[in-house]
Amino acid sequence: MTSTTQPEGPARGPNIILILADDMGFSDIGCFGGEIRTPHLDRLGAEGTRMTSFYNTARCSPSRASLLTGLHPHQTGIGILTGSTLPAGYPGDLDPRCATIADMLGDAGYRTSCVGKWHLAGNVREPGPAWPTRRGFERHHGPLGGATSYFDPVTMVEDEEPIETFDPDFSLTEHLGERAEAEVRDAAKDPRPFFLYLAFTAPHWPLHARPEQVAACRGMYDDGWDVARARRLERMGELGVLESATELTERDEDVPAWEETAHHAWQARRMEVYAAQVGAMDAAIGRVLDALEATQQSEDTMVLFLSDNGGCAEEIAPGWADEMDPVPYNVPVRTAAGERVRKGNDPSVVPGPPATFASYGRAWANVSNTPFREYKHWVHEGGIATPLLARWPRGGVAAGWDRTPAQLTDIVPTLLEAAGIGAADRTSHPESPPLEGSSLLAGWKGEKSTEEPHPLFFEHEGNAAVRWGRWKAVRAFGSDWELYDLRVDRTERHDLSAEFPERVESLVGAWRGWADRCGVRDRTSILDQQQRGRGHGAGRGPGAGRGRGRGLIQDVRSAWTVRETQV
Repeated sequence: MTSTTQPEGPARGPNIILILADDMGFSDIGCFGGEIRTPHLDRLGAEGTRMTSFYNTARCSPSRASLLTGLHPHQTGIGILTGSTLPAGYPGDLDPRCATIADMLGDAGYRTSCVGKWHLAGNVREPGPAWPTRRGFERHHGPLGGATSYFDPVTMVEDEEPIETFDPDFSLTEHLGERAEAEVRDAAKDPRPFFLYLAFTAPHWPLHARPEQVAACRGMYDDGWDVARARRLERMGELGVLESATELTERDEDVPAWEETAHHAWQARRMEVYAAQVGAMDAAIGRVLDALEATQQSEDTMVLFLSDNGGCAEEIAPGWADEMDPVPYNVPVRTAAGERVRKGNDPSVVPGPPATFASYGRAWANVSNTPFREYKHWVHEGGIATPLLARWPRGGVAAGWDRTPAQLTDIVPTLLEAAGIGAADRTSHPESPPLEGSSLLAGWKGEKSTEEPHPLFFEHEGNAAVRWGRWKAVRAFGSDWELYDLRVDRTERHDLSAEFPERVESLVGAWRGWADRCGVRDRTSILDQQQRGRGHGAGRGPGAGRGRGRGLIQDVRSAWTVRETQV
């Protein structure tokens, strides 16, 4: 174990900043083909490695659990979201036995802090073993629960003390950037290397942004979603994100052509606000990068950026928030100024201000996930593919593209190798399961790997996939397995399962072995339990006792037997 009085300079471990976006699609940022102005992320990408085949787990809480532990989410107790789905499902709390990267780095003498969204504790009202300050972080500032108002957020804490009063000019994304900047500047005075986990709620709904931020995006989407998708694919080819021959998936069958859509101005406004949220996040990240340079810590700080799932197709049913039965814990019924909050996606309500609570919907999520199929919740490429940016100048991380398939379980081993810590060196949690991933550091340095590709496994709400090298078997819950050769068909347009049934059988067999070993629970049993209504808190969100909020999510996919409403 490294002493907490490590010497200054290269001999000590590097600083590490791990930045997570919430519900951001694969092609939203500029350096991955998006038209949204993200100069700071683009700079980060240009100066470091950009991974094009990196995967999350398709949902908020499971991705966070996997990212911070190096385990698959089912092993951590959070196979769906926070909130118990026992006995058929999962506890919905981060298992105390599972060490976090903050535990491991803290044991090795790192200063550890968390700024932003946690979403790994079922109870956000009373401090418990799943709170960040009890999972290796010396400090935490931000919301403990899921999506929340950007102007009047709930479940905000400073360490373990609630924060309930905000400045009238408060904006959550800007606030988190300011706090993260302060952490970087304060850490420069500490002889220890630091680990900062910066987890934004942006650009998750609700669509909230300042008027001037939205104005900066005015007109960007006046040509509609069909043109936006085509333009993104063209830019992706020019940048080298994907091969130029990549085929664009057909527009979602439930999305009409732009020319056949009413309320063009309102539809465009939805995406303008979303783009403003991404831009605000980029500006906040810029504050952090500038603070690194100002404190002369930039060269020996590893900075990573990624998203917790693909773009979100969820629609929010229109209505007054105070008329919901019950009101979800994260939806305010009135603004700080006393205005009644109108939730939902209604052309008569212009999104952006505090008195609204809306989402951008399936059509624009289809744009965010260009050129892929499906969305958050699903494990087709649109649900699990994320841009990943990695920069560490002194560590030799090279500028360029890395097309190696990898997933969230690979991040903890990578950070441990960078810090010079053995993967089994977990003194505060010796009972934690072995890490599931492998370090990506050699690939980021441009070194050729001699290892055979290892399989990547996924499951969320019965949606399942396994990728092994160029081949991917995937199914939506209740559907047959499909097979794709991702080397030539990354957009999953040409199902080869009938042509190669033995390959499907082999991949599915490997997936089943993984699912048994890692404790994947049967989705049908969970749904049956929820329908019977005997689910020991099944499907309940943060702050047990506050209810699920019927009617918040109007539609994700009509084939669902039960529609979860948490985020």
